[in-house]
Amino acid sequence: MKRFILISILFVLLASCSKDDYPVCKTDFMPVENVDIPQEFALGEVYPITVYYYQPTSCYKLFDLYYRIDNNIRIVAPINCVESGNCEQLDNVLADVTFNFLVTSNGSYVFKFWQGKDSNGDDVYLTIEVPVTG
Repeated sequence: MKRFILISILFVLLASCSKDDYPVCKTDFMPVENVDIPQEFALGEVYPITVYYYQPTSCYKLFDLYYRIDNNIRIVAPINCVESGNCEQLDNVLADVTFNFLVTSNGSYVFKFWQGKDSNGDDVYLTIEVPVTG
């Protein structure tokens, strides 16, 4: 009897979800154009870092920020949701996203901001090393 009730509840929950509840879009990594980042960090402090990228059409909206940690290396790339529909072409519209970075270790941090792929299909990065001075 308990199994029947659990299956019934699960069925109702799944049936109540609709694909219309979520926007239909594909995600796309956006090449970073420029970055505002401090030249040095102090241990224990929080710093805003702003990433700038171009939006090609009005159908591109910020979805998330890709952020991967590998020891003292941080790999960062904006991710846009690209909606389908009537899109207006945008000329040189610079979008931005800011995140807060907490300095938790000494030494230095290497930030690698994704800028796209080269002619061989390899990832290209804007690499910035920021020392922790205090």
